[in-house]
Amino acid sequence: MKAIVITHPGSPEVLQLTERPKPVITHNEVLIKVMAAGINRPDVFQRKGNYPPPATAPADIPGLEVAGTVADIGEAVTRWKPGDKVCALITGGGYAEYCKAPEGQCLPVPSNLSFPEAASLPETFFTVWSNVFDRGSLQPGESLLVHGGSSGIGVAAIQMAKALGSTVYVTAGSDEKCSFCEQLGADKAINYKTTDFKDAINSLTDGTGVNVILDMIGGNYMPGNIDSLAVEGRLVMINAMNGREVQLDLGKVMAKRLIITGSMLRSRETAFKAAIAQNLEQKIWPLLLSGKIRPIVYKTFDAGEAAEAHKLMESSTHTGKIVLTFAQ
Repeated sequence: MKAIVITHPGSPEVLQLTERPKPVITHNEVLIKVMAAGINRPDVFQRKGNYPPPATAPADIPGLEVAGTVADIGEAVTRWKPGDKVCALITGGGYAEYCKAPEGQCLPVPSNLSFPEAASLPETFFTVWSNVFDRGSLQPGESLLVHGGSSGIGVAAIQMAKALGSTVYVTAGSDEKCSFCEQLGADKAINYKTTDFKDAINSLTDGTGVNVILDMIGGNYMPGNIDSLAVEGRLVMINAMNGREVQLDLGKVMAKRLIITGSMLRSRETAFKAAIAQNLEQKIWPLLLSGKIRPIVYKTFDAGEAAEAHKLMESSTHTGKIVLTFAQ
């Protein structure tokens, strides 16, 4: 099969199209003929040598989400059969014509979506569900602040939280991105380059703060996050693009009875991810089928253009997801 491999850690140009053997599936796995693969920030970190994959994933083939057709199944697989259209969350190996996935981490491709649209769903939707609704316990009627509202994570969080009855605020880096987020459903988007988000949230909530914050920035955002949370608020960290070391006022944490938590999804066990998949299929997939939630694909690239796709990801000029497609 053809695969995009990281020839050595470095710039986007280290991604090269080459030949590799097809993956060998185990009893509870399916082999997927990949039609499209989503691109995510962890792929960039892996390419640079800063995010080694688990031992069960290919060391040099990135890719955490795919969509395609089932080509083969393990002897213990009961739900899927060859020819089924699926999208899947995987631990790596998605930038290839074939990849393998545990049965429970696959979901049906909604009938109204293309393969590139379906490939844009798993990594972000699994991440948002696990962190906003499970760890963050966001409830209908509560408020959510998402940093990076125009990112893949952001566009998923905006739509999922709004559809399930919450007020959503986001930060983004330009007026254009802010407008995009509001058109997508955000109640208010804050341009963090021109406005202090802490002051904006204080004004928007009449000083009470938000119930949940989903943060992928870290670093110097921590004081503003603490000030922006309501009493009993929850801060959920999923990345630290501005740094892992932070300044934290523990007095405010105790006085407001805050919860600060975070997670990394890639290393979690299959049963944990399968449980997220079940929740998504029950509560979110019907909203995709009805069009109430829709995937936002900013641009697709042929597999051989993976380097250009990574350059776009690193530019942060996109809104929504970037997807690789494989010629059939």
